[in-house]
Amino acid sequence: MYAIIATGGKQYKVEEGDVIYVEKLPLEKDGTVTFDDVKAVKGETLLVGADVKNASVTGKVLDQVKGKKVIVYRYKRKSGYHKKNGHRQQYTKVQIDKIEA
Repeated sequence: MYAIIATGGKQYKVEEGDVIYVEKLPLEKDGTVTFDDVKAVKGETLLVGADVKNASVTGKVLDQVKGKKVIVYRYKRKSGYHKKNGHRQQYTKVQIDKIEA
C-alpha cells in the first residue's frame, strides 16, 4: 500500500517504513506528524478525490537536517560587480508509520 501526500509545495509517494525529507516542519525530534493532504491511496484499488478526503498519513520526526550547500554567484560583466552567497535548505527527516485510508 502506498499514498501520495502533499507538504511544503511538493508531493511525495510514501509507503509504511519509508524515510523522507520534507521542507522544515516546526516539530521536535521524536515528535509525531500527521499529513492530512493525501492526494491518492493505492491498496487493492486506487482511491482519489472524494474517496481520500478522510485519509491521513502519520509519521515520526527523526531529525532536523540541512541539505547540501548551493552556491549563488551574481556577476555583471565590465562593471566589476560580483557577489557570492551560499544557501543550505533545512529539511525534516520523517519516517512514515501508518497510512489510514
